[in-house]
Amino acid sequence: MEVLRKRLLPILWIAGVVALPAVAGATEGGDAPHLDGAHLGLIWGVPFVGILLSIAMGPLLFPHFWEHHFGKIAALWALGFVAPYTFQDGAGAAGYQLLHTALLEYIPFIILLFALFTVAGGVRLKGSLVGTPAVNTTFLLIGTLIASWMGTTGASMLLIRPLIRAIEHRRHKIHVIVFFIFLVSNIGGALTPLGDPPLFLGFLKGVDFFWPTTHLLAPTSVAAGILLGLFFALDSVLYGRESKRPALNRTENEPLGLEGGVNILLLVGIIGAVLMSGMWQPGITWTLHHVEVEAQNALRDGLLLAIAGVSLKLTTSDSRAANGFTWGPILEVAKLFAGIFVTIIPVIAILRAGTTGALAAVVGAVTGPDGQPVNAAYFWFTGVLSSFLDNAPTYLVFFNTAGGNAQTLMGPMATTLAAISAGAVFMGANSYIGNAPNFMVRAIAEERGVKMPSFFGYMLWSVGILIPLFILVTFLFF
Repeated sequence: MEVLRKRLLPILWIAGVVALPAVAGATEGGDAPHLDGAHLGLIWGVPFVGILLSIAMGPLLFPHFWEHHFGKIAALWALGFVAPYTFQDGAGAAGYQLLHTALLEYIPFIILLFALFTVAGGVRLKGSLVGTPAVNTTFLLIGTLIASWMGTTGASMLLIRPLIRAIEHRRHKIHVIVFFIFLVSNIGGALTPLGDPPLFLGFLKGVDFFWPTTHLLAPTSVAAGILLGLFFALDSVLYGRESKRPALNRTENEPLGLEGGVNILLLVGIIGAVLMSGMWQPGITWTLHHVEVEAQNALRDGLLLAIAGVSLKLTTSDSRAANGFTWGPILEVAKLFAGIFVTIIPVIAILRAGTTGALAAVVGAVTGPDGQPVNAAYFWFTGVLSSFLDNAPTYLVFFNTAGGNAQTLMGPMATTLAAISAGAVFMGANSYIGNAPNFMVRAIAEERGVKMPSFFGYMLWSVGILIPLFILVTFLFF
C-alpha cells in the first residue's frame, strides 16, 4: 500500500492543480466561463504535442529516467497549459475548464478502466495449453468476441498471461502478441461503450449504449475476420519452422479451469452499472463551479469503485500473484492520461471553433465543398491521430469537429459517427501509444521474457498489415 500511495502522488498533485483554481473562483457568479477557441493560436497545443512526443520518445531516448519520472513529466506538461491559461483568464476560468474535464471525462474514464483492470486481473485461467496455431487463434477469437463486453483492458488482462504461458516454448512469439494487440486490445472493443475508452466517452456525451453494436458490427466483423485468417496462416507457417515443437508447459499436470470465477459475476455488475447510467435519468444534478454532475453518473462511478473493492476482497493475493497481477500498468495509464486530458482542453476548443479557429485546415479537410462531412476523411484523420495522440481524446476532438450533438450524429450523420468511432478504435492498434491496453500488454509480455519490438519496430508490423486492411474498410464502409 505504501508503494501504491507513493505512485499516486503525481495524480493527486494534478488533482490539486485542478482544485485550487476552482476553489479560488468558486464564489464567482454568472454563466460558466467560456474558452473561445477562435482566439487561441496553435501555440496552445504545444503542451498536448509535448506530452505525446514524450510518451513516444521518452522510453527510447531516456528509458531509465522515463520509467521513474513519467508521472512528473505528465504533470509538467499539464502545468504548461494550466499556468498560462490561469494567468490569462484567471483562476475561476481555469478551474472551470479543469473541473469540467476531470468530473465529466477523466474521472469516469479512469474509474471504468480501473474497475475492469482490477476485476479482470482476479480471473486466472489455469491448466495445460500448448501454443499451436489452432489454440492461439482460438485465444484471439475469444478475446475479440469478449472485448466489447468486458473492455479491451479487461479482455487483454484476462487472456494475455495464459496466452504467454501457452507459447513460452515457441521460438516465434512476437507475432502472437502483436496480433493480440491488434484484435483483443483494439478492434474487438468496437461494439459497446464498455469495449474501448473512445466509445465510453461517446456514451458520456449521449451516444446510445447499443448504437456501436448495430453500426460497427459489419466493419468490425470484416476487419477481425481478415486478421484472424491472416494470423492463422502466419502462425501455421512459423509453427512448421520450429526446430522443436513446443511441449506441454510447466502446468502440464493441471487440468483446465478458472480461478477467481466470482470476478466473472463482478464483470456483469460493471456492465449493469454502465447500462444503468445510460438508462436511468432521474434529473438530479449537483453543481460545482458551474459544472453539473448527474446523479446517475455519480452512482455509476461509485458502483464501479465498490465492485473493484469487492474483487480485491474476494480474490486472494496468492491468486493475483500467480496471475502476475501488479498495479504498475494502470498507474502508468492514470498518470499519463491525466496529463493528456488536461493538455487537450485548448485543442478541443480550437477545433470547436471550426473554420474560425487555428485548425481550420483540419476542419476543412473533413468537410466537402457542399458543407457535407467527408466520412473517409473522418475515418483516416481520427485514425491516424489516434495512432499517436491516444484514441480516447482524439475521438473527442473529431466528435466535436462533427458538431458534438449526439442525437444528430446518431441520426442523419450516422455514417460520420461510425467513421469517427471505427477510426479511433481500429487505428488505436497502429502504435503502442494508441490505446491504453497496448501499454499494458507490451509491459506484461516483456516482463514474461517476450522481446517485444521497439516503438518503430511495432509500427512496421502495423503499417504492413493494418494500413492495407483499413484501406479496404474505407472502400467498403466509408
